[in-house]
Amino acid sequence: MSQLPLRILSIDVLRAITMFLMIFVNDVAGVSNIPQWIKHTPADVDGMGFSDLIFPAFLFIVGLSLPFALQSRKDKGAGLFSILAYIALRALALIVMGFFYVNLENYDHHSALLPYPVYTILITIAFFLVWLDYPTNLSKVKKNGFVGLGILLIILLALLYKGGSAAHPEGLKPHWWGILGIIGWAYLVSAFVYLFAKGNLLLLMLAFVAFAALNVTIHLGIFNHRLWLIGDASSIVLMLGGALITSMYKKLIGAKKYLDFWILISFYGLLSFAFGMFIRPYAGGISKIYATPAWIFVCMGITIVVFELLIYLVEVKQKKDWFKLIKPAGTSTLTCYLVPYLLYALFSLVHFHFPNSLSSGIGGIVRSFLMAFLVIGIVYFLEKKKLRLKV
Repeated sequence: MSQLPLRILSIDVLRAITMFLMIFVNDVAGVSNIPQWIKHTPADVDGMGFSDLIFPAFLFIVGLSLPFALQSRKDKGAGLFSILAYIALRALALIVMGFFYVNLENYDHHSALLPYPVYTILITIAFFLVWLDYPTNLSKVKKNGFVGLGILLIILLALLYKGGSAAHPEGLKPHWWGILGIIGWAYLVSAFVYLFAKGNLLLLMLAFVAFAALNVTIHLGIFNHRLWLIGDASSIVLMLGGALITSMYKKLIGAKKYLDFWILISFYGLLSFAFGMFIRPYAGGISKIYATPAWIFVCMGITIVVFELLIYLVEVKQKKDWFKLIKPAGTSTLTCYLVPYLLYALFSLVHFHFPNSLSSGIGGIVRSFLMAFLVIGIVYFLEKKKLRLKV
């Protein structure tokens, strides 16, 4: 570890684990008779289940990767405006995908021209056409043709969309932006903050504290306005928290201050968890739906400690092969997120349903784990065929 790698392998491993678990919790949400601690906790209940930890962990991981992604662009000779465009286009891709997917929740099965599963498959194919990591040997004409076809398909599907009901029809609209949309908006703000802070730890810490203070004061009722693009800043706090940890890694490991890094990352993990528990009674308890400060900092603390363990296992003990089976979830993460939309839509088209034994209790939990492995297996196959999203 004397020479800092371009990528910290443990970030990929943490991302793979988190994506695997995200597929699992999304599937297990449709399983009945499972322990309450596995499920999402209702909005007005002060507490969190295992499922409530996955999304904030993913936001934190996006932050962990952020300094390396922007540094990689700089190392390739990209200037300020090129990097700004890269950030904006990446955020736009996530926002567009999240926007369409969240509107699927309001799709009118009865009056829409296309059946729900057909619409889902087509919009997902359109996303692949636009944001596929096309091979370098593919001609520019062909690539632009595929991208143009994807854009036209997105526009057509936007025009064909029908939501709500026959009595109260609705068009596409940002209900809550969806998981990908939230990540996109948070990435847009966090990446700009990191870029203009130039990776300076003090400036990053001040920005982190400012956004955290905004979230806390909103939930304490001191500040009653949610800001445009920022909202209550919950997602930005998690993302900047990840960027701070990576920035500390780069500074301290680059200076060979190994012990200082271990002490600091342990301290910040425990401090985050402790602050979350401290603020819990005063700012809405722990609630994922309301994105309360307690939920943010408890989840961040847990994720930091897990990341610290993975740094030890992967970077120090070289145990990366322990996680080889789920590696595609860490290298083709967005592809992993989109594949279930295709898979479940296909199940619906052929009227496939899991038997009762795999839809309830232990059998259902096992099924959800197998579904996660199935998705990762499909993504592994797609990787071999050079089919992966580049966002």
